[in-house]
Amino acid sequence: MTARRKATGIALAGIGPLVLTVLTASPAAAHGSMTDPVSRVSACFAEGPENPKSAACKAAVQAGGAQALYDWNGVRDGNAGGRSKTRIPDGKLCSANSPEYKGLDLPRADWPSSAMKAGGHTFHYKATAPHRGSFELYLTKSSYDPAKPLKWSDLESKPFAKVTDPKLTNGEYVFDGKVPARSGRHLIYSIWQRSDSPEAFYTCSDVVFGKDSGGSAAKPAPSASAPTATQLAAGADKSSMDMSRHGHKGSAAGTHTDAVAPADADAPAPGGSSKSDGNAAQPQGAGKPVGGQQLAETGGDGSTAPMAIGGAAVLAMGAGVLFTTTRRRAARHRG
Repeated sequence: MTARRKATGIALAGIGPLVLTVLTASPAAAHGSMTDPVSRVSACFAEGPENPKSAACKAAVQAGGAQALYDWNGVRDGNAGGRSKTRIPDGKLCSANSPEYKGLDLPRADWPSSAMKAGGHTFHYKATAPHRGSFELYLTKSSYDPAKPLKWSDLESKPFAKVTDPKLTNGEYVFDGKVPARSGRHLIYSIWQRSDSPEAFYTCSDVVFGKDSGGSAAKPAPSASAPTATQLAAGADKSSMDMSRHGHKGSAAGTHTDAVAPADADAPAPGGSSKSDGNAAQPQGAGKPVGGQQLAETGGDGSTAPMAIGGAAVLAMGAGVLFTTTRRRAARHRG
C-alpha cells in the first residue's frame, strides 16, 4: 500500500466518527397544523397572509407580521420533551411562546371558528413532514372567556382525545375523538408530541357549539376555512420553514429534499447544473419515503444550518490536517 493510500485510509478513519456526530447531533424536524377543526394560523393563512379578511386575522398580522401565516405549520417548541405545561407560560399557548406567532395569542371573541357539536368527531391534522408521536386534544372549560388571555387552567386537566401514531391519509393524520358537551364559543387545544424527538407542535382551534349559555343561538362568527392545496403550494414559496431554520427545505405539499448531500454534491451535473441545487437536480418528492410516509430529514432548531456548515468545515479542516500530517510522516520514512 502506498503512502498516499495509507494517508487516505487514516483520514477517512478519523473523519468517520465526526461524520456520525454531525449527522446525529440534531433531531429531525416535523411540521403540521390542525385543519378540522381548523387552527387559527391555518384559517388566517387561508384568508390570505397579506390581506386577511377577518378582523381577528388582520389584528394577528398587525401584531406578528404576515410571515407567521406563511409559516402556518411551524408553531412549535423544539425542546418540549413532554413538558409543554411548564415550558409555555399562560397567555402564550397559541403561539407556543414564540414571538413570531404572538398575534395568535390575542384574546378575542371573533376569531374565525368551526361549527362543533358534542359527540364523535373525526379530526384532521395536516402533516407536511410526518413523524411518529402522540396527539392530545384539550377542550376549554365551561367557564372559558375568549376575551381573556388563554391560560392552562382554562383547559380541562385531561385531554378528551388522545391517540398515538394515527393513520396518515392524503397527507393528514386522521383520528376520532368524543367531544364533551359545551355551549357557545370554545377552543380546542392540540399538542402533537413527537416520540422520536423532544419537538412538539401546538394548535388553537376556535369552535362554536350550537347554543350559548343562555340557550339562544350563539353569536354569529366568521367561518373558518382550511387552506386549499393551491394556497398551500403558493404559500410554500414564501415559507421560512427551510434550511435556514430546520436543516431541510420543506413545502406545504410535503416535499423535502435531502438535508445531507452526497460527497460529490458540488460536481457539475449533466447540462451544467449543480447537483446541490435541489430544485434543479431533484424532482418533486425526491425525499425517501419510509414505511409509506414522507419523513423529514435531519433538522431541528435554528442552529442546524450553521451546525451543518460548521460540520462541513470541520470535516474539510480535519481531512486536511490528517492528510498533511500523514504525508509528512511518509516523507520522513522515505528520507
